[in-house]
Amino acid sequence: MSKPPPPVSTMLMRGLFEENPVYRLALSLCPAVAVTTSVKNGLMLGVAVFVVQVLSSVSASLVKHIINPKIRIPVFTIIIAIWVSVMDMTLAALFPHIYEEVGLYVKLIVAFAIIISRMELFSMKYPVVPSFWDGFGMGLGFLAAMAMAGAFRELLGNGSLLGFPIVEFQPLLLVILPAGGFFTIGLIMALYNLVDVKLGHKLPEEKMGGGHQHG
Repeated sequence: MSKPPPPVSTMLMRGLFEENPVYRLALSLCPAVAVTTSVKNGLMLGVAVFVVQVLSSVSASLVKHIINPKIRIPVFTIIIAIWVSVMDMTLAALFPHIYEEVGLYVKLIVAFAIIISRMELFSMKYPVVPSFWDGFGMGLGFLAAMAMAGAFRELLGNGSLLGFPIVEFQPLLLVILPAGGFFTIGLIMALYNLVDVKLGHKLPEEKMGGGHQHG
């Protein structure tokens, strides 16, 4: 029998901070860098991942008793692909202009490691409700990461947020280039580490060295 699931607050905070998919686990960095040139683009991919993460986690939990362990990964992939297709068609219909820029990366959500890892590590072991909150926390963490990176890059690269001018200065074009994306993510990773140190926690490298691993 599996151990009781952690409290909802713990699962939410884990996705936002301790095991944030982008700034802690360093997953899906290439789409994050490519998409977060603006807040709108980052939010669209973030929302797509959020919805797919939640629905995939719940779906895996619902059918876990009939999944043959030997073929669980292909089954997970099919489940994710179904929800990605739903999100892809929905976003293309509702937000065609933004979809033109991020549509390719929405399709790539099928290969996002964070989604399939939560299905494997959590949804296959716990009931639907805890799986929902685990997916909610991880999806929210990815969405927050996309919003933060998009806001930082759009503000410094264009002097605007959500397309509205905020400040007038010479734009730092480097920030909206791929190199600027990696710089932005590295900077926010450093901020996460600084907050951890201030709170008296160990840095991720020390956690891994001590035998702790994140899923």
